[in-house]
Amino acid sequence: PRLKEETHPLLFVDSYGNMLVCVQVMLSQCERARSISGRPEGPYRAVESADALITQDFEGVDTLDKLFVHAVKRFSKAPCLGTREVLSEEEEKQPNGKIFKKLVLGDYSWMTYEEVNQAVESFGSGLAALGQCNTIAIFCETRAEWMITAQACFRRNFPLVTLYATLGEDAVAYGLNQCGATHLITSTELLRTKLKNVLSAVQSGLQHVIYAGSGEVCNADYPQSLDMHSMQEVMELGAKPENLSKEYEKPTASDLAVVMYTSGSTGKPKGVKMQHSNLIAGMAGQCQRIPGLGSQDTYIAYLPLAHVLELTAEISCVSYGCRLGYSSPHTLTDQSSKIKIGAKGDCSVLKPTLIAAVPEIMDRICKNVNGKLREMSVVQRTLFKVGYNYKLQKVSQGADSAVCNMLFFKRVNLLLGGCVRLMLSGGAPLSASTQRFMNVCFCPVAVGYGLTETCGAGTISEFSDYSTGRVGAPLICSEIKLRDWPEGGYTSQDKPHPRGEILIGGPNVAMGYFGSEAEGENDNFWVDEAGQRWFCTGDVGQVHPDGCLQIVDRKKDLVKLQAGEYVSLGKVESALKNSPLIDNICVYASSDQNYLISFVVPNQKQMTELAKKNGIEGEWEELCNHTKMEEEVVKVIKEIAVTSKLERFEVPQKICLSSEAWTPETGLVTDAFKLKRKELKNHYIKDIERLYGAI
Repeated sequence: PRLKEETHPLLFVDSYGNMLVCVQVMLSQCERARSISGRPEGPYRAVESADALITQDFEGVDTLDKLFVHAVKRFSKAPCLGTREVLSEEEEKQPNGKIFKKLVLGDYSWMTYEEVNQAVESFGSGLAALGQCNTIAIFCETRAEWMITAQACFRRNFPLVTLYATLGEDAVAYGLNQCGATHLITSTELLRTKLKNVLSAVQSGLQHVIYAGSGEVCNADYPQSLDMHSMQEVMELGAKPENLSKEYEKPTASDLAVVMYTSGSTGKPKGVKMQHSNLIAGMAGQCQRIPGLGSQDTYIAYLPLAHVLELTAEISCVSYGCRLGYSSPHTLTDQSSKIKIGAKGDCSVLKPTLIAAVPEIMDRICKNVNGKLREMSVVQRTLFKVGYNYKLQKVSQGADSAVCNMLFFKRVNLLLGGCVRLMLSGGAPLSASTQRFMNVCFCPVAVGYGLTETCGAGTISEFSDYSTGRVGAPLICSEIKLRDWPEGGYTSQDKPHPRGEILIGGPNVAMGYFGSEAEGENDNFWVDEAGQRWFCTGDVGQVHPDGCLQIVDRKKDLVKLQAGEYVSLGKVESALKNSPLIDNICVYASSDQNYLISFVVPNQKQMTELAKKNGIEGEWEELCNHTKMEEEVVKVIKEIAVTSKLERFEVPQKICLSSEAWTPETGLVTDAFKLKRKELKNHYIKDIERLYGAI
């Protein structure tokens, strides 16, 4: 029978679907990477790049400016960047009496590739016309103006400094002072809120503040030394013939493109220096793992653009002619916090085919679906479970089930618009249960592993690989070594798989940290005898026989208890988060104590039901402060610990319940929702003293 290609380019079936299983079994047994030294510690390279690592995706396109120009030439009339118009804001009263602001949004309006190119040229020209541009900083939400700013900086060879829009005031001031930016790009909303106090604390020579968005800005509210401009004003200045006609120096591959400040999960944010060549190489590796990427795709852009995952995802999509529709976590779905009841969220309107997500977002989607399932009748739940288990079996064999998709998962898919064909997870570990759920109910999910220091590139699993817990083989731009860590009990001689601290090498490895040459912070970067750059990640991994990597631990998360047992905090948290009762958890251990404690953000619906079962009533905050509820949640934790096969000393013995969710705005998690352990410790210091009192 004639083979035909299905939606997923790596899967082939005959007219009756009979060939899929055997083809997929063959794929699952393929060697994806190998140790080029023949030794268990590596270095490991993808089989496609065993002889040499890839440095660029398109021949001769070695800077970010050339990459965008290359896309404009190929897709000039195609839609590029899309934004929904805000029609109005309305106040909506909640059942608890609180009033939330809700947005009424219109359809997406689009700029073509050529129109974006013209905006980039005008804005870059306007920035230059304002005066000397040493460094351009951007502190702004994810939006089309962010990408236009970035492309203008790449074109004019202005180093772009990125700062998370959710960073605290002190961190923003620190970054602006350290980088010495002359121009700051922001939004009217951030200018009126976070930046109001920050700008007076900036002593680095900042001269111009340029804001995107609607509304007037009162210059008297800001230091008189600063010139305030709207983005439209700067574009109009740049569009003047006398400014557009001026020649400028274009970047080379070795020029500094981005200084990306990390979200500061371990203290002050550090600015990672990325050359054009680093980002070009990293994206070449990423794009090779995305099957069928092209102009037929629509990507929904809502993660922070100051995060390397989102920045490289968006630039990669643009380089292949995709549409980018801008969104936010508050308007992403019909159920999002700023969407009016009965109105459509961004996914429903845009109908994306590609989505990048951090695990926290996927966990929320799963819990949302499971919450709706619990509201169904017993018969409906049973049918769904039968369909889920049947498709899970088919998926594990590399197959699909069109019947199950139509009967059980079509409505579920509509949560994300109904057209998603691929999802990429990155930024933090994705639990096996969430990965399986997304694979069954939505679409194939690839899991990526990389760091800001490696331009987001390291490994990405194949979309055809339905195994869980692994992050795939090295990308064609990078290679991986394992370094023994005897103190933690990990060596390359371990059985059945070699294990050790993960080192990533390749042209995608960044140039170090900004301004830290004399501070010893660059010790984790080095160059080997062949001239290749390497970065020591601090993560611990093991390599499977097919060359795929699995993250098993993190050095900084390993704590030694009083009795000498080592506990991996991340491992315990990952196991306990599988409970529907737990929305988030931070496990804490003191080396002078012999037991763990934890801070828990409970799921409000599950917690309220548990309280009713125990005859406990009260407001949400009262329930979380109730001693009896702490005891009941500990019981649930111990039950999960048994099923997760945790050791006795890995189980938290006492907990503190938090009525407040941990969001980047609280400063307790990063923009990728990674725990900020130091901030969490300081926030709960009194509870730590209480919980480590007498047992």
